[in-house]
Amino acid sequence: MLRTSASRVLDDSDRDEALALLDSDPVANVFVSSRVRTVGLNQARLGGQMWGFGPRGGLVSLCYAGANLVPVNAGPEAVHAFADRARKQGRRCSSIVGPADAVSLLWERLEPHWGRARAIRWAQPVMAISQKSPVPPDPLVRRVRPEEFDILLPACVAMFTEEVGVSPNLGDGGALYRTRVSELIRIGRSYARIEDGRVVFKAEIGAVTPFACQVQGVWVDPELRGQGFAVSGMAAVVEAALACFAPVVSLYVNDFNTPARAVYRKVGFHEVDTFMSVLF
Repeated sequence: MLRTSASRVLDDSDRDEALALLDSDPVANVFVSSRVRTVGLNQARLGGQMWGFGPRGGLVSLCYAGANLVPVNAGPEAVHAFADRARKQGRRCSSIVGPADAVSLLWERLEPHWGRARAIRWAQPVMAISQKSPVPPDPLVRRVRPEEFDILLPACVAMFTEEVGVSPNLGDGGALYRTRVSELIRIGRSYARIEDGRVVFKAEIGAVTPFACQVQGVWVDPELRGQGFAVSGMAAVVEAALACFAPVVSLYVNDFNTPARAVYRKVGFHEVDTFMSVLF
């Protein structure tokens, strides 16, 4: 067995050092970086723990351990240390997600203790764009208004169920999910084309830092797919995100989702990394 130093639980005194590490790869780390920038490293505010590998002043890796387990800049020694802590703590997350090499090794060490996953997405290309799309944006895609929550929510639930394989309404009846959808609308990061009370296209900006933002929840009404709404809609979201949030817009997508990957390439996204997700 590989001998390594143990990981440690970080706190707000480690914030600057953690952010410096996260900012070394702003696209791959946008989700974790956004969380740290918003709430810091206090466990109560963070909704979990941030584990660090390396001494104070020499931090080399991180792992966000909340609703998701997300390794950051984690080589084999760091992965071993994080897996050891995760094994002792027991599974508290609904997924492991992050750079494919680290997640693959982390799961190899955790699977004997945590049991089988519900699903594994072995390869999820990370894609990015830093300029307006060459495709004309859909002029009808706009920010969703708070009073349109009840119109948008069914589309969000449908997207989540289709993408993840389970409904977000399981467990707590969907309370946390509804809160998240409402919050993204409130802060102006939910975009959609809505016609006569029907969501044609929608997407959200789920994470934002000064260096990058991440699009999530891209969805087109199944009856309207193949008509170009996704391409022009994403072009509109990219334009808005570049203007309002960050100089790089990113997302990640399942490798087997050929239509979505074709849409993103047409919009102007290019592949910059590969993620992997283990879903429970």
